[in-house]
Amino acid sequence: MDTLLLYLHGFNSSPQSMKAQQMAAYCRAERPDIRVEIPQLPCYPSQAAQFIDTLVTHLKPTYRIGLVGSSLGGYLATWLSQRHGLPAVLVNPAVKPFELLMDYLGEQKNPYTDEVYSLVPQHMDELKALEIGQLSHPELLWLLQQEGDEVLDYRQAVEKYAACRQTVEPEGDHSFIGFNRYPADIVRFLGL
Repeated sequence: MDTLLLYLHGFNSSPQSMKAQQMAAYCRAERPDIRVEIPQLPCYPSQAAQFIDTLVTHLKPTYRIGLVGSSLGGYLATWLSQRHGLPAVLVNPAVKPFELLMDYLGEQKNPYTDEVYSLVPQHMDELKALEIGQLSHPELLWLLQQEGDEVLDYRQAVEKYAACRQTVEPEGDHSFIGFNRYPADIVRFLGL
């Protein structure tokens, strides 16, 4: 069976994000047999969820799939992992984005794509609907977390993913400094 790595970027990000590009570069150099997909996710939560769910449903019969999700992408990867039984690596994941993004209601502009859109309270409800309360398969998840994350409270992730494999580093920041140390281990964990 062919292998596929699906990378889910964060809020107001894109396939051009540094971690996504580092992951793709590693696979090109060391594991060209792995197909890497880094889709530009729709801005709105329910559309993003429907998009990735459809993508995985379509690809699952042909590919062994592993997920990597960063920030909001980590939240979506958790949902997708538990829904489809897929392994996922979560990099500084958002745990309660429906609370965090309340501060971002109104007009937004994605700095990578220049797309302008508006967030409204309904979108927070859409995010809340994707929350996985109790992880049914914690063994499928690996948390990569830096305590110096200036955007998210790292303790939320450490608590949420307590039953999962965890690598928690002191200091760092939301971008996850030194991510390029991990692609080989990520590929191994995902079983690709």
